[in-house]
Amino acid sequence: MKIDSPKIPNDLPTMNFQDIFYQEDPELELCIINDSLFMNEVLDRPRLSQMIVKNCKFNNTDFSNIEITDVIFENCDFSNALLSHSSIHRVVFKNCKLLGLDLTESRFGNVEFDNSILNLTAFGNSKLEKVIFQDTSSEGADFYDCIFKKVKFNRCNIDGANFEKTPLKGIDLSHSTFESLIVSFDDLKGCKVNSRQAIQMASLLGLIVTD
Repeated sequence: MKIDSPKIPNDLPTMNFQDIFYQEDPELELCIINDSLFMNEVLDRPRLSQMIVKNCKFNNTDFSNIEITDVIFENCDFSNALLSHSSIHRVVFKNCKLLGLDLTESRFGNVEFDNSILNLTAFGNSKLEKVIFQDTSSEGADFYDCIFKKVKFNRCNIDGANFEKTPLKGIDLSHSTFESLIVSFDDLKGCKVNSRQAIQMASLLGLIVTD
């Protein structure tokens, strides 16, 4: 599946994430940010666009209602941050730590999570369209009552993930791994799995496989 990449100009100036406090509105754009610490902060409806953000820490920061467009995050830590009700489009999270991140009731389009940790990340009640999870760990991630459209899981650990009330028709889980999932029979219709996973799912649904 091909998704649109972030549209970011070359030769961007360097800024510090703290500079967002000095803007007329809480927004940053057209810049590169390296090694910023922005933890335990609160921003009201921030906006980020056309940026590269590397080696930054945003732990426990409240970014509710954030709008992120055309941004690459690399080696960043969003653990336990709050990004609910967000709009995230043409964004890449590469080698990022998103442990316990709250992304509930958000909209994602053309987003890639690459080699990142999404354990216990909450996506509940979100819409994900053209989203790739590549080589991620998503143990215990919560996808409750989400809408998936062209979502790909490739070589991911999704053990213990919750897909309850999220239809998985057209979703390919065959290249990912899990021991258990939270999922209902109706939502599994049309989901692609490998033979080992089919046996696992049968067991999860209470079936007894005898051969």
